[in-house]
Amino acid sequence: MLESNVEKILALIKPNHVVLDVGGWACPFNRANWILDCSPYETRGYYATIGLPKSQGHEKEYFTPDTWVQRDVCAREPWPFKDRFFDFSICSQTLEDTRDPLFICSELIRTSKRGYIEVPSRVAESCRGWERDNLAGLSHHRWLIEMEGTHISFLQKFHMIHAAFDLSFPASFLRRLTELEKNSFLFWEDSFTFEEIIIHGLENQAQNLRQFVAERHHYPSYRTWLDSAKRESRRVFNGLARRLG
Repeated sequence: MLESNVEKILALIKPNHVVLDVGGWACPFNRANWILDCSPYETRGYYATIGLPKSQGHEKEYFTPDTWVQRDVCAREPWPFKDRFFDFSICSQTLEDTRDPLFICSELIRTSKRGYIEVPSRVAESCRGWERDNLAGLSHHRWLIEMEGTHISFLQKFHMIHAAFDLSFPASFLRRLTELEKNSFLFWEDSFTFEEIIIHGLENQAQNLRQFVAERHHYPSYRTWLDSAKRESRRVFNGLARRLG
């Protein structure tokens, strides 16, 4: 979670509020009374093993082994909480990892009165060099997510984003982003809206990715020429290999 938002969240939570953290295993929000995650309580705080904070939100853990609910948050069964049970819910850096973020959103709205959601920005997730030079974003992330007001849009992270340079941003672009630009977040009360954007056809999918990049970054013309020459060389080589093979 963005450190700049931790104090804002704590200011919204009153002493008697019941708080939920969805997907908090890697870095639990300690003020949460309940944690909902597929990983066990005993192994919480994974981020500490890679040099990041073990937890956020409070020195004391408000949750206990009894209020750590280990389960698949995307299972098509209601979470084990009554409607509006929680005064505040947190779902930070989780939705991008899951197979069904829309179900999670619906359960957040059902079980909570208000909350905070944070995800990697679509810009950051479209940058090469975050994990590897030839990969856009993180390899285990499934979605390109955009937020506008209290609306969340989910677009499948098409595999082609890794295959052509103009469908993603260079690593140099990623290095210029601030922490705020690398993340998207929203505070919501009572409800928020969400949808999956569905695009059919390879060309339409590529055009969506290409346009998103082109609106924010200009590639020099020689880069386009080199990429075209590379694809043509590969096509010719594969053709010869088929004839000889």
